Amino acid sequence: MSRILIAEDDRGIADFIDRGLRAAGYACDVVDTGALAFEMARSGDYDLMVLDLGLPHMDGADVLEQLRALRVTLPIIVLTARTKLADRIRSLEGGADDYMPKPFQFAELLARVRLRLVDRAPTDSAEASFRLVRDDLVLDLRTQRVEVDGHTRDLSRREVGLLETFMRHPAQILSRAQLLSQVWGMDFDPGSNVVDVYVRTLRKKIGAERIETVRGSGYRLV
Repeated sequence: MSRILIAEDDRGIADFIDRGLRAAGYACDVVDTGALAFEMARSGDYDLMVLDLGLPHMDGADVLEQLRALRVTLPIIVLTARTKLADRIRSLEGGADDYMPKPFQFAELLARVRLRLVDRAPTDSAEASFRLVRDDLVLDLRTQRVEVDGHTRDLSRREVGLLETFMRHPAQILSRAQLLSQVWGMDFDPGSNVVDVYVRTLRKKIGAERIETVRGSGYRLV
C-alpha cells in the first residue's frame, strides 16, 4: 500500500483529501506546518507528498526547494491557492512533479496521484493499481470500462468514479452525501439527485441487483 504525506494547514481541506485518498486505498498522514512536512518528507517513509505552499513556520516553496537540494526524489504534487504564473514557475523549476490550483476536483487530484505513483511502480504493480476486481466485476480505470459476466461495457467518467467508490467499499452503506463528496468533489450540492440518476444508469450496465438501495441511508454494492 502506497503511503502519502499530506501537507495542508486548512483542516477542512486536509480531512477531505485524507478521506478521499484512504477511500482510494492509500495510507495517509497529515501535517499542518512546513517544518513537519520537510522532516517527514525526507524520512523515506512516503511514496508521494501533496504539498500546500502557504504553510506556517516554513513556506511550502522552501520545503520543496530544500528537499530537492538534499536530492530527495519523493514525487511532490503542489496543491495551492497561489495561481500566479510566478508561483507556478517557481514550484516547477524548484522540483515539483505537478501543480494544481485551488479550488480543485478530488477526481482530478486522484488521477494525478495515480499517475505519479505509477511512474515509480514496477509494471505489474502499475497494472494492478488501475484494475479493481470484485467477484465477477472487473473495473479498468484507464480505459473506463467494466467487465461483467465476461461482457465489457463502456462507462462515463462519473460512472467510473461511482463504481470505483462502491468497489472499494463492498457491502458498506454509502450515503448520498458521501458519494457526492467522493465522486463529485468539494463543490457538491447536498440537495441534488445526481447520485440517484447515476446509480440508475450504472445499474443498467452492471445489473440492477448489484447495487442495493438502503431506505433512508443510501446505497451499497452487494
